[in-house]
Amino acid sequence: MQFKNPELLYALFLLIIPIIIHLFQLRKFKSIAFTNVQFLKELTIQTRKSSQLKKWLTLITRMLLLTCVILAFAQPYFSNSESFNTKSETVIYLDNSFSMQAPSVNGSLLNSAVQDLLEEIDENEQITIFTNDANFNTTTIKAIRNDLIQLKYSPQQLNYDAAVLKGKNYFSTDKSSIKNLVLVSDFQQKKEALKITSDSLVNLKLVQLKPTNLSNISIDSVFISKTTVENLELTIQIKNQGDPIETLPVSLFNDDKLIAKTAVSVADEAITNFTIPVNTVFNGRLVIEDNTLQYDNTLYFNIDQREKINVLAINEFDDTFLTKIYTSDEFEYVSTAFSALNYNILNEQNLIILNSLNNIPNSLATILKSFSNNGGSLLIIPSNDIDLTTYNQLFTDYNLSIFSALNSVEKKITTINFSHPLLSNVFDKKVNNFQYPKVNSFYRNTSTSTASILNYEDGMSFLAQSDNAFRFSAAIDTENSNFQNSPLIVPILYNIGKQSLKTGNLFYTVGAEHTIDIATTLQQDDILSLVNGDNVTIPLQQTYENKVELITNTYPKDAGIIAVKNKDAFLKNLSFNFDRAESNLKYNDLSSLENVSIENSLTSAITAIKSATNVNELWKWFVIFAVIFLIIEMLILKFLK
Repeated sequence: MQFKNPELLYALFLLIIPIIIHLFQLRKFKSIAFTNVQFLKELTIQTRKSSQLKKWLTLITRMLLLTCVILAFAQPYFSNSESFNTKSETVIYLDNSFSMQAPSVNGSLLNSAVQDLLEEIDENEQITIFTNDANFNTTTIKAIRNDLIQLKYSPQQLNYDAAVLKGKNYFSTDKSSIKNLVLVSDFQQKKEALKITSDSLVNLKLVQLKPTNLSNISIDSVFISKTTVENLELTIQIKNQGDPIETLPVSLFNDDKLIAKTAVSVADEAITNFTIPVNTVFNGRLVIEDNTLQYDNTLYFNIDQREKINVLAINEFDDTFLTKIYTSDEFEYVSTAFSALNYNILNEQNLIILNSLNNIPNSLATILKSFSNNGGSLLIIPSNDIDLTTYNQLFTDYNLSIFSALNSVEKKITTINFSHPLLSNVFDKKVNNFQYPKVNSFYRNTSTSTASILNYEDGMSFLAQSDNAFRFSAAIDTENSNFQNSPLIVPILYNIGKQSLKTGNLFYTVGAEHTIDIATTLQQDDILSLVNGDNVTIPLQQTYENKVELITNTYPKDAGIIAVKNKDAFLKNLSFNFDRAESNLKYNDLSSLENVSIENSLTSAITAIKSATNVNELWKWFVIFAVIFLIIEMLILKFLK
């Protein structure tokens, strides 16, 4: 037996006091004369024997009572392991991602885990707890109780291997201490396979919390599927994980006003449509009702009045094919002959196209470079009779490979870079039996496939990109190529135009990095801000001649519709939604993991950590024995005569 407060054992010497009192207590007896004392003598003997027994029993119970009280304050314990004398450190990762909203027996999975922490861990014990977006380093439950109770859900989740690595960083450098790392999560399946690297110096415990309901319905996305002169058709995609639902209400709001409501039948997936007027500002909110996960029951989007993209074509050849692509509903297309070019309008454009120019004078090249530095995009389409010197000088300015002499050899364009942003949403899958376009002559260049969008059959670049500059290596007029008749020309040129001004999407994802162009001209010292109610944030931004480029990543942190303002002047709205990856309630099987301890509950994990020190505290028993001896003494004094 060992004691936490062994110095209190000196109080046992005080037990000699009741012994002295009982053994040396003297009483003087007074003799009284009687005529016959035979009977009284026998009664006196019996009374003295009973009194002595009562005194000894009282003495023993009082000494035992005082002994138990002293031992209780000394806090005795049994330790069957040397680990008790070793410092123990506990670090807990508490997953607060949205999938932890799933219901359990005691509320949500997250609330259940927090309740176990508050109940099972001593409020004064030093501990470290971290979540996906919060850290409580070397603290106590008493100090962070309110923070844990008010813990919010996070749209981002740490990779489990990253959580293990982060948890290890919280431990001290003392190699002799016992290090316990506990991961508390539902261990939801992700795109990457579950991988957790164990460490011989750390006792790793995984606590997998399991929901009572695996059904979930979510609004996955919304997009414009059809546009007419008067209306826009919105298509809403809804996903269901669980039993089919015959009737699911779907509501459409504009700000707080209910615009329309419909019901849809959902098996695994369902699509429903709403129609709204065109060219109106619409701050949309789609709502369904589901009790499993709450965050994916609402999806925000907004539609602003369309911002037309300014496109300028500088021509020395027919531009009919360009006018068919850059139509007036989305683009402000201006066509001018090279000889009549007004240099003053160049910086007002979003995209400038050099269509079959034979020569690029230095004055134009200088203005084009300034235009590109201000965020403008440039598309270069050569003719078959170019001035190589001026063209190559321009290519050098844009870090594009230079041209050599014209080769009058037919070549097919056979390689498509499907992963390039211009083509990422054009093809459903990679195509092998494509009717490839061809050219009758081309300029040899050294562009590699990594900088290319389209390549010839020998790997040489036909269409290359460097930052916001695009360059064909052959004339694409009908005399030299059939590329204008190819299905590739429309999506490529259209997307080059669309990307020259990054117009707002219907919505963006919270936590992801987005680059958003705001078509406005700022005065000196002006700056754009994101406003959500009383919260005002200044995002990272780059100011150009006719637009401002916003970059969002860490803000906003909540889903909703946020206003973009220049001081008090409203410019447009941006909508943000949480990533729907957490909506998939499928979980990993942890039984295949090695060198880790799998626990069914946080309570069992904490109990296992405590029992690892093999300590049995006995002070409570001594308190109980003290009470028992006190009761025995009272009974002796009352009933024993």
